Amino acid sequence: MKKTGDEYFDSQEFRDMLANYEESINAGLPVLMDADELADIADYYQMSEELDKAEEAITLALSLAPGSIAPITYRIHEALFNGDTQTAWEWLDQIIEKSEPDYIYDRAEILIAEGKVDEADRFLREEFKKVPADEYQDYVIDVAHIYSDYGQSEKAMEWMVRAHHEDSLDYQELMGRTLFGLGKYKDSEQIFSKLIDHDPFSKRYWNALASAQFMEEDYPGSIQSSEYAIAIDPKDPDGLMAKANGLFRLNNYEEALKYYERYSEQIPDDEFALLYQGTCLANMGQSKKAIEKLEQALRMAGWQSPYYNDIVQELAFTYGENGQLDKGLALLNETDEVDCDHVQMELVKGHLLLSVGRLTDAEMHFRTAVSICEDFNEVFLRIIVSLYDNRYLEAAHKLYEKYFAMSGKDNKTGYAYMALCCYDLKRYDEFLAYLKRACEVNPFECRSVLSHLFPEDVKPEQYYEYIKDKLTQ
Repeated sequence: MKKTGDEYFDSQEFRDMLANYEESINAGLPVLMDADELADIADYYQMSEELDKAEEAITLALSLAPGSIAPITYRIHEALFNGDTQTAWEWLDQIIEKSEPDYIYDRAEILIAEGKVDEADRFLREEFKKVPADEYQDYVIDVAHIYSDYGQSEKAMEWMVRAHHEDSLDYQELMGRTLFGLGKYKDSEQIFSKLIDHDPFSKRYWNALASAQFMEEDYPGSIQSSEYAIAIDPKDPDGLMAKANGLFRLNNYEEALKYYERYSEQIPDDEFALLYQGTCLANMGQSKKAIEKLEQALRMAGWQSPYYNDIVQELAFTYGENGQLDKGLALLNETDEVDCDHVQMELVKGHLLLSVGRLTDAEMHFRTAVSICEDFNEVFLRIIVSLYDNRYLEAAHKLYEKYFAMSGKDNKTGYAYMALCCYDLKRYDEFLAYLKRACEVNPFECRSVLSHLFPEDVKPEQYYEYIKDKLTQ
């Protein structure tokens, strides 16, 4: 039995229970366990991706106690994972003990899954009034856990502030994840660093720390944290993905590709990993292999995937780079009939047409993008970047000036792009002026646009000072 990173599943108590269960199953003997214990075993198998064994355990649990909460909650979560809230409601109706906290939590989860967050919150608040004083803390923390699991970090924090502060690892982890969800990455990083001091062999803590560092743009730190998770479990998907993403952000595409591939060995049906394998290969100049991966990702994803737009865009670009412009445009035209980001698709069409000098056709698609967009400034900037990428430098420079005049003094985007354009045009005074502004207002954009001009150990906030010192020397 391998370590899961879950305190209960890794405990000797659970290990002994699992061993007894498997011994009975393998010998064909009756399983002398209650429904709650069998539901725990099913959860363990599900976490370990032994789905047939999980199904066997939960079926047995339901046969022993048809209205018991624990196995029905398993079925509810299974239905919600598959996006089937109707089946989840049907299972909820079968629960006998409707006054139990788990029934309340299950009902709230279904409402949240349906997007009825306010209704769920009203329900939870009403039930909170009935909670005995000695169960107050448990209820509040459980509700915060539910909101955190569903990405409702603001709601999670609303409930967390009702709780008494605890030094327990569970409370601290929940606070760390909630702060992460609120975008307070440095605070989250500090909490998970302290949790690791308590348990340096928790891959869950290491991965959470890696995620916080990644969002703080500390990519070397994120990679190092993910390596600890991988050392604890070389097949850990979260650790492999975290390291791959960090390497990708540092433009180390060859190494990133290896870790995306290792991730896919564990999670073969994740189109995100295939998308980035293709992107790595494209950046490595291996367009034919990139196309194979991206086509595989597209077949797996379908238009309902959250990564559909990105897969189509990357595949269309790679077709263009491989001399298959018509194939790229045909792929983009297919998206006209599906519910996707049509603004993005029009911009990609325009970019591909610019790459072969078809300015009039490109302009037509850019105008369409502008006519249907909700954020003109964002789309205008993307059009200018497309002009720059296709080496229409003077045109891009003029439009950047127009963009800044239109976007106002509070604008924080585009300065790094303009700095790069001025650099390529050898207008170095302008380059320095725009670089200084970019460093002040948008270090993230600086890194993504200008990092290739600077040593890796120079932070984007320091780019201007670095150049100024060089010029002084």
